[in-house]
Amino acid sequence: MSTVFFVGAGPGAADLLTLRAARILGEVDIVIWARSLVDPEVLAHAPQAEQIPSDDKTFDDVLAIYKRAAEEGLDVARVHSGDPTLYGTLHEQLGACRALGLDTVIVPGVSSLSAAAASLGQELTVPDVSQSLIITRRAQRTNMPPNEQLQAMAAHGTTMALFLSVRRPRELQQDLLDGGYAPDTPTAVVYKASWPDEIVFRCRLDEIGVKIREAKITTQALVLLGPALGSAENAGQSHVYDPGYGHRYRRLGAPSRYRKKRA
Repeated sequence: MSTVFFVGAGPGAADLLTLRAARILGEVDIVIWARSLVDPEVLAHAPQAEQIPSDDKTFDDVLAIYKRAAEEGLDVARVHSGDPTLYGTLHEQLGACRALGLDTVIVPGVSSLSAAAASLGQELTVPDVSQSLIITRRAQRTNMPPNEQLQAMAAHGTTMALFLSVRRPRELQQDLLDGGYAPDTPTAVVYKASWPDEIVFRCRLDEIGVKIREAKITTQALVLLGPALGSAENAGQSHVYDPGYGHRYRRLGAPSRYRKKRA
């Protein structure tokens, strides 16, 4: 049975490709990739494959390639930026491949969210400050479910990461303020995380509408905001490293606590 591998290419930098992804790229017959989102250096791992750009194709065009793979017994790597399970248009492709009798495998990738946090030089879940992270987007051409409107998400006041939401920055700013974030909420924007032309800046929430426009950013950017983006002066320490916290590699208390249970 032919297989379609949905491969996460990582956020941008070619050396953030996983070892598994590199191996699969070197084994498949066809690679489908988006020139606007994936570094061409990634294709160096697939010199044997037919390489097909996807950015000028519709879903039906890509589906025709999957049909050919099923008919000719070919394996395909569909290369997605970041991690394919986050805003990767994956659901409909999985269904179409399975309907064609193709096996499917998802190869995780480094998300642009991870790369953005790395570029900011910080953790997004800070003890005693923010232990929740909302990953969402603003409704634009893609509708949001009724219970996932941005204002309702903002009401939680926790750290939030917004994908695909910078095209109308003033409206984005207003939605977040209307939802309950304070005007001085710490906010950051990361454009093309890990790429050579990456842009990173921090500001208050009530400044992002102007700042994004000034930077001429309209796509490929993440907006992060909330408590974890601040100074976190009241942050606690993780209990994992507390001397009073025991586990199987750092044992405390009675030895019987760590004996293996009999089957």
